[in-house]
Amino acid sequence: MNDPLYAIYGASGCGRGIMPLARNRLTSLGTGAERLVFIDDALKGTSVNGHAVLGYDDFLAADASCKYVAIAIARPAIRAQLAQRCSADGLELWSVQADNVVIMDAVTIGEGALLSPFVTITSNVHIGKCFHANLYSYVEHDCQIGDFVTFAPGVKCNGNVVIENGAYIGAGAVIRQGAPGAPLVIGRGATVGMGAIVTKNVRAGEVVVGNPARPIIKD
Repeated sequence: MNDPLYAIYGASGCGRGIMPLARNRLTSLGTGAERLVFIDDALKGTSVNGHAVLGYDDFLAADASCKYVAIAIARPAIRAQLAQRCSADGLELWSVQADNVVIMDAVTIGEGALLSPFVTITSNVHIGKCFHANLYSYVEHDCQIGDFVTFAPGVKCNGNVVIENGAYIGAGAVIRQGAPGAPLVIGRGATVGMGAIVTKNVRAGEVVVGNPARPIIKD
């Protein structure tokens, strides 16, 4: 049986930004780039930035001692579905992070995290599985972040904040600091728009935009 096989799930957008980080990590461990592929059914049979693109079923059928997948899909709900699919098929989630990511004291991060260059996570932070933190994002002290949360580039999450499962925080958004015992809460499946300034709690499933952030009113 062959050596382990690693994949970035998603060969466009996010995946193309994560692939170089994954390649650098595996190279440092002595694993050749030929053991690193993309999974993308829409582009299967092609090559993207020097890496073969396999369909999902082709990846399952490939000969390998074990198989690892990093899911580079920005939308939390889709990422959650794919993680469930991978788990059901016996694939292992793996985490990828840039060499210059800063992680300080008492931080726990679940499996499948993707941490882009210049991300900082300070102290006393708990993060669930399949967290995406894009370029120049940060998580300050005493925050609780759930599963399948996405930070677009430049998100500023200040201290004493709770972000529940499946929330999406848009590029350049700023989340005001909460207080010990009274955190600012962004609810399950909520969306914070690009550049929004969040000064109060966001309800589950709500979409907020602007400065200060307010819910979008649907007609």
